[in-house]
Amino acid sequence: MSTRQMPESGYRNKAGMKGVIKVRKSAERGNTNNYWLDSRHSFSFADYHDTGHMGFGTLRVINEDFVAPGAGFPTHGHQDMEIITYILEGALEHKDSMGNGATILPGDVQRMSAGTGIRHSEYNPSEKNQVHLLQIWILPEKRGISPSYAQKNFPPQDGLTLVVSKDGRDGSVTMNQNADVYRALLKPGEEIKFSPEKLCWIQAAKGEASVNGTALKAGDGAAIENEKTLKIIGKSAAELLIFDLK
Repeated sequence: MSTRQMPESGYRNKAGMKGVIKVRKSAERGNTNNYWLDSRHSFSFADYHDTGHMGFGTLRVINEDFVAPGAGFPTHGHQDMEIITYILEGALEHKDSMGNGATILPGDVQRMSAGTGIRHSEYNPSEKNQVHLLQIWILPEKRGISPSYAQKNFPPQDGLTLVVSKDGRDGSVTMNQNADVYRALLKPGEEIKFSPEKLCWIQAAKGEASVNGTALKAGDGAAIENEKTLKIIGKSAAELLIFDLK
């Protein structure tokens, strides 16, 4: 599927109901599994197509990838997409047509604005350990921009940390879309409150948490509409990504 297409969003609350939280269970996601890659797709991606799960607002792709030692994604291209890579375990080597070469580690957030076109490769340099990551695609606010690259490490810090935003405030990585991405690190029993603008997606990366009483386990996602305040509680040590889609 061309990244120039602007697919319809899934999980739309056409009835106009308020306070909707709909869970996308980990086990219900699509799956690509071969000898070097185990990838779970929250939304339609590649050969996995589900008209009920085409994205959520401007959030188009969340893939949870497990890449085998010594393997990776050969050089391939992207256009007009904001691509965020978030490492959970292991390391990923990146090279691209802009001349960037970097190793992405846990705590790092990498953003590529593909714009008019970029080619890159991603490789697991370890001979023993797989790399576990989230690859995220967000539709751009404007097409045809010059490609760009950013990468920053965010040390572990309890509670909410803004990691990606349009304006780069609070030291976050910038992107070409009016949305915010937060990392939440929670201890067991720890509670945080969050007030989303309009649409919000929460992806449970590790552990277990609850959102306004709705349980989330690692791999689950929650599509949230018209909730003024979210009370998020760690049921175990938990790591979440929160997408505030304005």
